[in-house]
Amino acid sequence: QVQLVESGGGLVQAGGSLRLSCAASGRTFSSYDMGWFRQAPGKEREFVAAISWSGSSTYYADSVKDQFTISRDNAKNAVYLQMNSLKPEDTAVYFCAADRFLATKRNGLRVAYWGKGTLVTVSS
Repeated sequence: QVQLVESGGGLVQAGGSLRLSCAASGRTFSSYDMGWFRQAPGKEREFVAAISWSGSSTYYADSVKDQFTISRDNAKNAVYLQMNSLKPEDTAVYFCAADRFLATKRNGLRVAYWGKGTLVTVSS
C-alpha cells in the first residue's frame, strides 16, 4: 500500500512559481514510478508529468514542457513538481499518482494510487 499526500498548492499571480510536494508512505515507494495529473474546472483529469522509480527518466505533457520540472527524493519518500511561469490555464487541482508503470498510463486509467489533490489557482 502507498498513501500519497499533496501539499504546496495555493493562489499565485500569473508569471509566478509554486512547488508542489507529495509525501508518500510505504516501504515500496522507491519501486514506483511517480507523477502528477491535474483537473481543471469542468475538464477531465490530464497527465502533467511522471518520473521513473530511479529518477533517471522524466516525462512531460507538451503543455508544460520547459515550464514544469518533476523530481523525487527516494530517501524522503517524496516527489516534487516545480511550476514556473504559471498561467491562468494552469489553474487546477493537482493530483499525485503512483504506479509501477505510470509512464504508460498517461490517460490516468488503472493507476494504482492517487492522492486527494491540492488546488492551484493562478490569477491573471
